[in-house]
Amino acid sequence: MDKYSLKIGDRTLNLYIASDLVLQSAGAVIAQMGETMVLAAVTYQKADPKNKRDFLPLLVEYREEAFAAGKIPGSFFKREGKPREKEIIYGRAIDRSLRPIFPKGMTDDVEVEVFLISYDMEFEGNFLGAIAASAALTISEVPFNGPIGVMRITYKDGKFIPFATNGEAEEGGFDLLVAGTYGKFHMIEFGGREIPEDLLLSALEYAMPNIELMINLQEELRDKYGKEKFEPTRLVYPEGLYEDVISLAKDKVLNALLNPVKGERNEALDNLRNEIISQLSEKYPGMEVEIGDILYNYEAEVMRRYVLENNRRIDGRELNQIRPLYAEVGFLPRVHGSAIFKRGETVALVSTTLGTREDVQIMTELDVEDIKRFMLHYNFPPMSTGEVKPLRGPSRREIGHGNLAEKALEPLIPDEEKFPYAIRVVSDILSSNGSTSMASVCGGSLSLMDAGVPIERHVAGISIGLITSGENYKLLTDIQGMEDFFGDMDFKVAGTDRGITAIQLDIKIDGLNMNIIRDALYRAKEARGEILDFMYKVIEKPRKEISKYAPKVSTFTVPINKIGEIIGPSGRIIKSIISETNTKINIDDKTGKVFIYGENWDDVEKAKRMINEIAQELEVGKVYLGEVYRIEKYGVFVRIGKKEALLHISEFDVNPVKDLSQVVKIGDKLLVKVIEIDELGRVKVSRKQAMMGGVGKLKG
Repeated sequence: MDKYSLKIGDRTLNLYIASDLVLQSAGAVIAQMGETMVLAAVTYQKADPKNKRDFLPLLVEYREEAFAAGKIPGSFFKREGKPREKEIIYGRAIDRSLRPIFPKGMTDDVEVEVFLISYDMEFEGNFLGAIAASAALTISEVPFNGPIGVMRITYKDGKFIPFATNGEAEEGGFDLLVAGTYGKFHMIEFGGREIPEDLLLSALEYAMPNIELMINLQEELRDKYGKEKFEPTRLVYPEGLYEDVISLAKDKVLNALLNPVKGERNEALDNLRNEIISQLSEKYPGMEVEIGDILYNYEAEVMRRYVLENNRRIDGRELNQIRPLYAEVGFLPRVHGSAIFKRGETVALVSTTLGTREDVQIMTELDVEDIKRFMLHYNFPPMSTGEVKPLRGPSRREIGHGNLAEKALEPLIPDEEKFPYAIRVVSDILSSNGSTSMASVCGGSLSLMDAGVPIERHVAGISIGLITSGENYKLLTDIQGMEDFFGDMDFKVAGTDRGITAIQLDIKIDGLNMNIIRDALYRAKEARGEILDFMYKVIEKPRKEISKYAPKVSTFTVPINKIGEIIGPSGRIIKSIISETNTKINIDDKTGKVFIYGENWDDVEKAKRMINEIAQELEVGKVYLGEVYRIEKYGVFVRIGKKEALLHISEFDVNPVKDLSQVVKIGDKLLVKVIEIDELGRVKVSRKQAMMGGVGKLKG
């Protein structure tokens, strides 16, 4: 295979032409960095004129093969199954990188399959997959206004690191995935620890010249291997149809759009569409799709023109005005923490549940098996949009939105040392009219504080929209659904009053310049501050006590060499403690850290005392209080805490004893002195030596 290379910093990007391997594809390329290799292949099917549609049926699939990391899948069937959340999230990121630069109006089926085929545990498949996909589309016959460049960047020790490894991104201040064309950006995914806007903008400025180098490399491939692009299929309007539709719609569309109530507005537009189809059905039979497409584009045109000409929104708001806010906490009496967050007609019901270490999510990835103790799950039921459809498992959208909200809140989650709980936040969208993921961030922050999770600051999220006309553009703060549908951008920004924690950029135009991004970030900062002020009035800081329904937890550390004694043969001792105290106990055998969970503090503290008694180190020469639990002819056995010790008959008293059963009974408490601990940990004690101080038998 022909190989082309590009060096950026100390990293080398290799692109291999793989069309001779994937023979039936329109184009195939392998991207490599380090020992990570990603294959992207493009296939297409020309649209059937009989099967009319008014959208681009682009399908992007990302998969990670277990063999890439030298592993066999752990499932029962020993093969890859449905995509994991990570694969869905990476696929969505690649999709958002490519989709904006396909020709407008194209309706041909296009599929981009991206496979991680070699993985060195350092370089990820998200940015390499996007580069490979761009290169494969560039050399194929599929119409594509690329290529694009994609980078993963972090920031450490005062400098930006290009094509960051997993380790570098984890240690750095942020993790930035950015895609663009010459001088323009069209996809940003960002997670960071309260990063200031200026630093993020500097990272984007650093990225652009490197993105352009990647584009140059792919243009070399196109010049040598590129196929002639076919003409994209688009809807064709019969002569006169456009004019007739507009003449029937032009006096009514604006009135419908200006209705501030989403349901009423949509109903008015639907009625108008049905009315026009009915009126034109005889003159233009079978043109329902075309009429719908014309109306959709005209509605967009009317809304956009209204904003540009009036500096006002169709719902009456100023361009920088946030919709009315409402929130309350503690709404659900039985859950550990809850919040309702409402912004306009978008409503999120968010709950927080505290769990034990047994409730953490085990993340089985190709590189590592990790423990995830903070989870945020986002649900988007049909009722939120007034639709009728069955409830199924989580959609790609739900997984993506949940991941974004989780990323926004995660930097504020206290570590296990400070708050030893598993934490699950669930956001159920009750009503949707734009920016549900950011409502989930706000509601999540409120519910965490209501649950007593010691987050130091609130996190808020806002979506900034965009309307462009040539060089003229208007930013829209807190976009509603129609401004998302008809606008050019959905720029989601979340963070605290100290900085940004998460970003996701979706656009419908061919890119954004730095001026728009800069203005949008500072517009988002202003709006975020306003929302944060509101949230602090609802609940200023985390509750001092967790819910009475939440498990109570205590953590402490025992010597690692004592863990075996605490667990006991076949787990006998630890099981008895759990049974006696009605608790759950986890012990980390690598650190000696003990986690005790119970329904009340008395049980937890009792279990803690019992474990500490076992873990305590008995010292030869010291005197302890022991309890008799067994009597034999040759001696008695006593418990010192949970330690067992033999008190031989010869060491019972200064005076000889012939029959121990006559002088002691089970339950008696005796002061004894440790006189020997052998190499097996067996303990011998002496009451006689302890009595030298004048203390005799103590009754229990």
